[in-house]
Amino acid sequence: MAEIKRWVVTEPYLRLDCGLGEAPFYERSSHTLRFVDIVKDKVHVVDLNKGPSSLQSFDVEAVSTTADIDGRDNEIIVGAKYGYASMKRSTGRLEYIKKVWDERDGPGKDKRMRMNDGAVDTQGRYWVGSMNDPKIQAPSNEGVLFRLDPDLKLHRMIEQASIPNGMGWSADDKTFYFTDTPTGNIFMFDYESSTGNLSNRRVFFHVDEENAVPDGFAMDVEGCFWIALCGAGKVIRVSREAKIVGEIMLPTRMITCPGFVGEDLFMTSAEEEDPEKFPDSVKFAGSLFRVSVGVSGLPLHKFKPSK
Repeated sequence: MAEIKRWVVTEPYLRLDCGLGEAPFYERSSHTLRFVDIVKDKVHVVDLNKGPSSLQSFDVEAVSTTADIDGRDNEIIVGAKYGYASMKRSTGRLEYIKKVWDERDGPGKDKRMRMNDGAVDTQGRYWVGSMNDPKIQAPSNEGVLFRLDPDLKLHRMIEQASIPNGMGWSADDKTFYFTDTPTGNIFMFDYESSTGNLSNRRVFFHVDEENAVPDGFAMDVEGCFWIALCGAGKVIRVSREAKIVGEIMLPTRMITCPGFVGEDLFMTSAEEEDPEKFPDSVKFAGSLFRVSVGVSGLPLHKFKPSK
């Protein structure tokens, strides 16, 4: 059995009290890291040249994921309450590009849903999952994984999901990976890059640990996955063969999503759900963490609108 490499993080890079910190996104051109707080309606941006004191925060409604837009420096694209929107960098102002629900979904679905995690593929298509908005109702299997193409056509790629979370593609662009958190599973699909089509769904990795579920993940250049185990206070490194080969221990339980900046891995977190049972988890809950892991991540892609 291969030895598991271990890292221990004892304090945050940036101490915050995010209700639900998520979606760390590194923008190479500006050397900034942005991430969101879905519960408290914030988008946070840190200039990594200046450090934690440079934090800027924007008030935005229910933004859950962000990506850069090719050729547009003054705005980004986000997943928000009702679908895909552009966000002005200077003000945080949202303008919807594509709302995802229509008459086929019946009355009220737009109100009881929100967007969740997302990622852009090599062709510039933005994949974002939707889930029941916990402010309205508990998660059910109403979730859908959407794909927004450069021509702004919308596709429903996976239906009957509960909490669509971490997603990504293999370096050879032949396999798509997708997390449905309550199942404990990260699924894999055969992927056709030219069309964006998915087929042959099967389980890649299953989390079987008490009080832990898979949340967001990041992929490195060696083909491994760095998976946040929310509820366990850790991020695990999993090989292409679905074996655990590394583990980062953190000082709060509710770790939500990792993201690479060079060979540093940044990790978001959420507030402690059970502070009486886990009082040691409360102090740094909702903070942003960093650790050097000695390997870099796969590059992030930009949404490429054709209009």
